[in-house]
Amino acid sequence: MTPPATALPVEVPQAFLGVARSLTDKLWLDRLDARGAAKALAIVQRHQLPELLARVLAGRGVDIDAVADFLDPTIRKLLPDPYTVTEMEAAAKRIADAAMRGEKVAIFGDYDVDGATSAALLAWHLRHCGLDPLIHIPDRIFEGYGPNTEAIRALAAKGATLLVTVDCGTTSIEPLAEAKRLGMSVVVIDHHQAGTELPEVDALVNPNRLDDLSGLGHLAAVGLVLVTLVAVNRELRQRGFWTSEMPEPDLLGMLHHVALGTVADVAPLIGLNRAFVAKGLIAMRRRDHVGHTALMDVARLNGPPEAWHLGFMLGPRVNAGGRIGRADLGVRLLLEGDSVEAARIAAELDRLNSERRVIEQAAEAQAEAEALASIGLEDKIGVIVTASEGWHPGVVGLVASRLKEKFSRPAFAIALEPGGIGTGSGRSIAGVDLGKAVRQAVTDGILLKGGGHAMAAGVTLRKEKLAEFRAYLENALAQDVAEARHVNELYVDGAVSARAVTTELATTLNHAGPFGSGNPEVVLALPSHQLVYADEVGQAHLRLRFKSGDGSIVNGIAFRSVGQKLGNALLANRGQQLHVAGSLSVDRYQGAERVQFRVVDVALPDQGPSVIR
Repeated sequence: MTPPATALPVEVPQAFLGVARSLTDKLWLDRLDARGAAKALAIVQRHQLPELLARVLAGRGVDIDAVADFLDPTIRKLLPDPYTVTEMEAAAKRIADAAMRGEKVAIFGDYDVDGATSAALLAWHLRHCGLDPLIHIPDRIFEGYGPNTEAIRALAAKGATLLVTVDCGTTSIEPLAEAKRLGMSVVVIDHHQAGTELPEVDALVNPNRLDDLSGLGHLAAVGLVLVTLVAVNRELRQRGFWTSEMPEPDLLGMLHHVALGTVADVAPLIGLNRAFVAKGLIAMRRRDHVGHTALMDVARLNGPPEAWHLGFMLGPRVNAGGRIGRADLGVRLLLEGDSVEAARIAAELDRLNSERRVIEQAAEAQAEAEALASIGLEDKIGVIVTASEGWHPGVVGLVASRLKEKFSRPAFAIALEPGGIGTGSGRSIAGVDLGKAVRQAVTDGILLKGGGHAMAAGVTLRKEKLAEFRAYLENALAQDVAEARHVNELYVDGAVSARAVTTELATTLNHAGPFGSGNPEVVLALPSHQLVYADEVGQAHLRLRFKSGDGSIVNGIAFRSVGQKLGNALLANRGQQLHVAGSLSVDRYQGAERVQFRVVDVALPDQGPSVIR
């Protein structure tokens, strides 16, 4: 009997190591399906790479012919002609005009790391051209995000004839109109999402504007500034500006700034961004930039910096000035040439970062309690919106990020001012476009101001509109959130034993880096390893040790896990056999190197069928 014809069978992914539900409720999946495994084998055969590295590359969609370029991403190959960006030619020519004429240029930046590095990179270039630019970084509390009329009037009064905004300006219709009324030329270099209405300026360089086809929308603002300066250098070269007395500046020598801003802004590490960060990390390891070296020293960074150091150790310190201190401290550090003064500024940023952490923890505890109350037992809320009159506006973005991580859904934290105005930040999860929703809320009159990216947004609203904003977000995003949260998956690149966890393996896998947003860290599994030690260390971390069946030991760490599902699961299973998932990092202390397993999840091994004796 012939079976009836059916559609081709759909490959149902098998749970990695049989983990259908981990102790933190995740489904473990092999990052490679059958086709991916075949590609990994082909990469091994063609390029003679270790099997695990080949699996990592195949799992990130690297084609067989593109392996060499992926392992050594070069800016020369990945950088397109800058003029493919809409209005880039006009921007480059106007900035070149300012250099030729010796004009007074004003730089208006944002108060975060991307804004600070963008402003520092542009100011360094203009100084090289013989100019003395004005730099204005707005005060987060008193001025808020983006250009404002008062600051622009002050810059005009100081003689600025060209205003260049970096990491802001796309939505600043009225303030930039004021700049034009005051006789200033205006160039905007920004990467935030753009609507249909744009400011009337000389050039608006933004690969995320609706009429841009450059494909560079993934760049952070600092990367876009570098691309702009490539165009400016070329324009000035054609005009004969560069001479032996005024040599063309080496833009690639300033990739420290681009790497730091790109990672700190959580820009996806794909394409040109990967090359920027890979080469920028090499530059930082040379320790030849006074500001970056002071920053690494004050962060007590041992050994060469990796991408995650930029995001978790260096970036927060630069950010601290804009959050709770002087907004321009980060830019000043990055432009400082004297090592003693750089050390002083870095120490001040370190102090502010410690102060910020205390303020953030208090707000986080209050916001978490509010979020738990709103979610309730039925877990129906799709988007968390918390607000309080006691919070510092400089930490709301960090609080929103913690809420997003803890509750696995988009979250907002809003600081309410005495005058009834609230300023806040939101952070999203993959698959939910927060920036688009916020821009629509501005259009609908729910918010006074708002904008951002898919994954992060800023808002300003009246206190009485808070309930309406909550209801709007729930209505606009609940379906997207439900779909995004439907499957809580952890993709695993491969399995190893404790004996295989060495610094050599970590070095091999790092060839697929730098890792971060868009190029996820390699996740390995330790099958059935005994948790022989677990104890709290530092600020809510767990220090761990796991033993394999042959007696080999691997040291581990579970960051910020105390009081969370992961930490509770680890502490409850001391002495037990566990499947462990995590990433490798090299810990350097007092000149010695040792590999460390950064744990992200654990599961109980399947005991199999009972044996009848």
